[in-house]
Amino acid sequence: MSRKIIYLINPISGTRGKRSLKEMIRQKTQEQGIDFSILPTSAEGDYSHLASLIRAEGVTDIVICGGDGTVSAVMAALRGSSVRLGVIPMGSGNGLAFAAGIPRDPARAMDIVFAGKAAPIDGVLINDEFSCMLAGIGMDGKVAHEFAGQRRRGLQTYIRITMRNFFSARPYPFRLCVPGSRELDVDAFFISIANGNQFGNNFTIAPRASLHDGLLDIVIAKKTGRLNFLWSVVRQVLGGYPVQPAPAGTGKGAILYFQTPSLVIENPAEAPLHIDGDPKTSARTFRIEVVPDAIRLIQP
Repeated sequence: MSRKIIYLINPISGTRGKRSLKEMIRQKTQEQGIDFSILPTSAEGDYSHLASLIRAEGVTDIVICGGDGTVSAVMAALRGSSVRLGVIPMGSGNGLAFAAGIPRDPARAMDIVFAGKAAPIDGVLINDEFSCMLAGIGMDGKVAHEFAGQRRRGLQTYIRITMRNFFSARPYPFRLCVPGSRELDVDAFFISIANGNQFGNNFTIAPRASLHDGLLDIVIAKKTGRLNFLWSVVRQVLGGYPVQPAPAGTGKGAILYFQTPSLVIENPAEAPLHIDGDPKTSARTFRIEVVPDAIRLIQP
C-alpha cells in the first residue's frame, strides 16, 4: 500500500529549532520513497480542514512535530477516521509520545513513523473539549496558565513555576459524581484526569494508566500539610498508591487514585484548568468521559 504523509510542524513548541528538522524530514522521507508534504500547524488550533485534504490527496498518515497541545487538537479533528497519526516529540512535556514509547530523538521517532505500526488509543472529552493525554484542575492548572505566559519555555522554567506554586498552593473544594458511587465532597490541591501514565518529561502521575483500556485514571491530592502533600505526590509518582475502587468516601490517605469511564466534577471555586498542558477557561462543572479508540497512533 502506497503512503502519503503530511508533516505538521509547530514553529513555537518546545525549545529546539525547526529548520534542521525540516531538512531531516525531507531527506529521510525521500530516502524511503514516500510521498509527503510539510505544513505549518494552526496557531488557532483549528484542523477542520484536514479531513477534506486527506480525502482529496489520499493521505494515509498525519505526523505531528510538536507537543501534546498540538497532538490533542489534531486528534480532536480526526478522531474516528482511519488515518494514522504519528508524533515527533517537540514539545515541553511530550506526555503522549513518552506514554506510547516514542523516543524524543527525532531521527528515531521518524524510524517508528516509517515502520507504520499503528494501534488505536483512547481520548478524553472534558465539557466536549478533547484531550489526548492529561487534564488537571487546581494547582497544575495554575502552573499551566503561568507557564504559558513565559518568554522562555522548557523543563527548567516549568520546574521553577511548579515549585513556586507548591509553596503557595491552596486547596479547592470539589464534588465528584462517579457512576456506581455516591457523591464525594473533597478539598484538594489538584485533580488529575489521566488517559496515559505520563504527566510529561517522563514524570508519572498515574502509574497504572493505559492509553487503550477505556478508562480514565483519576488522581486527587487531598488537603493536607505541606510536607505530607509533597511526600504523597512523590509516593504517587513512584507508584506507591494502588488503584482503588470508585471512592465511597475520602479515606485516610492523602491521595485518592481510582479509575472510571466517566465522572462529573463540580468546581464551585472555579479552580484553574489545563488540558494537555495548555491553559483553558475553567468552569463550575466538568463533564468528563473517555472516548474509546479515538485515533490510530503509530507507535513501537
